[in-house]
Amino acid sequence: MAERRRYFSVRGGEWGFAVVGLPLALLGGGYALAVLYAGALLSLTVLGLPFVVAALLGARALGAPHRRLVGRLLGERVEAPDRLPLPRGLVARGRVVLTDPVAWRTLLFLVLRLPLGLLGFFAAVALPLGCGWLIGLPLWSRLLEPGGRLFTWLDAVSVPLGLTLLTAVPGAVRAVSAANRWLARLLLGPARAQRRVRELETARATLLAESGAQLRRLERDLHDGTQARLVALAITLSLADDALAPAAGPDLGRLRTLVERARGQTNDSIAELRRLTRGLHPVALDGGLGEALPDLTATSPVPVTVRLDLRERPDSVVERTVYFCAAELLTNIAKHSGARSAELAAIAADGRVRLTVRDDGRGGAALGTGTGLTGLGERLAAVDGILRVDSPPGGPTLVTVELPTRL
Repeated sequence: MAERRRYFSVRGGEWGFAVVGLPLALLGGGYALAVLYAGALLSLTVLGLPFVVAALLGARALGAPHRRLVGRLLGERVEAPDRLPLPRGLVARGRVVLTDPVAWRTLLFLVLRLPLGLLGFFAAVALPLGCGWLIGLPLWSRLLEPGGRLFTWLDAVSVPLGLTLLTAVPGAVRAVSAANRWLARLLLGPARAQRRVRELETARATLLAESGAQLRRLERDLHDGTQARLVALAITLSLADDALAPAAGPDLGRLRTLVERARGQTNDSIAELRRLTRGLHPVALDGGLGEALPDLTATSPVPVTVRLDLRERPDSVVERTVYFCAAELLTNIAKHSGARSAELAAIAADGRVRLTVRDDGRGGAALGTGTGLTGLGERLAAVDGILRVDSPPGGPTLVTVELPTRL
C-alpha cells in the first residue's frame, strides 16, 4: 500500500515538476547562456577569468534548488557534492574554482535543463489544452461563426486526433520526467572522484568499526569464557597434584575423578577456542571456494543446488567475503523466506567473481529493511563489490554479489 502511494505521489509530482520547474529552468538556462556569452566576450580581457570564476560559483549555487526540486517532485534523491575547498589567496582560490568539475557539470545541466523544461511544460500543459481545443473544434466553430457552417473534413478529423494525442500526454510527461531524472543523476551529483572517495571513506569506516567490534568481542569471549575455563583447569590440576602426595598415600579414587574433570575442561576449552576462531578464517577455505561452498550448502536446512564455474582463484580476502556472503544469504533463506528450495551459483572469470543465490520463498527482501543485507552491502563496499537484490512480493528472490578477484 505504501508502495502504491509512493507511485501515485511520484506520478503527480511529474506533472507538478513540469509546471513548477519551468521558471527555475528558464532562470538557470538564461543564467548559463548569459554566462557563456559574456565569458566568451570577456575572455580576451583582464576581466575574463574573474568573471568565469564568479559565474562558476553562481552555477554551483543554482544546482541546490534543482536537486531539491528533483528529489521532492520526481522522487530522485541526488546526493549533494562536497563543499568546494577554498585555500588562501585569490589566485589559489580562482584555480580551484576553474578546475572544479562540479561547477562545470552544473553549468552544463543548466543549459540542457532549459529545453527539457520547455518540453515538459509543453507536454503537461500546452498539449492537453491543444487536445481540448481539437476535441471541441466542431462546437467552437459553430458557436463563434454566426449563422453556422457546414460540417467539414476538419471537423471529422479533429475529434479523433485530439483524443489520440490526449492518450499520449501521460507517456510524454513520463518520458520528459525520466530524462530530467537521468540528467540530474548525471550532472548534479558529486564528481566521480568525489563519489569514489566517499565510498572508500565509508567502506574504511565500516571495516574499522567491524574489525574493532570483532576484536572487542573476541577479547571479551576469551576473558569471560576461555580464560575462566583454563583457570578452572589449573585449579583441578593443582587439586590432582595434592591428591598424589597425601600423608596416607595417593587417593586414587579422588585422583581419577580430578583427572576426568580436567579432561572434560580441556575438551571444553578446545571447543571454545574453535568456536572463537571459526569466524576469523574458515578452515574450509583452505581448499578454495570450490570445496568451501558445497560444504556450506550441505549444512543448509533448505535443499540447495550448487553450480560452480571457478576458472580463477580469487584473493584470500575476496574468497572470505564471498564465503561469508553465501553463509549469510543461506541463513536468511532458512530463517525468513519460507523457501522449499534454493540455488547457489558462483562464477570466477575475467577478473570478476559473481555469486548468485536464488530461492522460491515469499520474497519481499530489500536493502535497508534489515541488518543482514545492509551488513553485506557494507562488507562488499570495503572490497569494491556490489550487492543487488531482486525480490518482488511473492518471490522468487534473486541476490547477486559481484566483486573483483584481485584487490
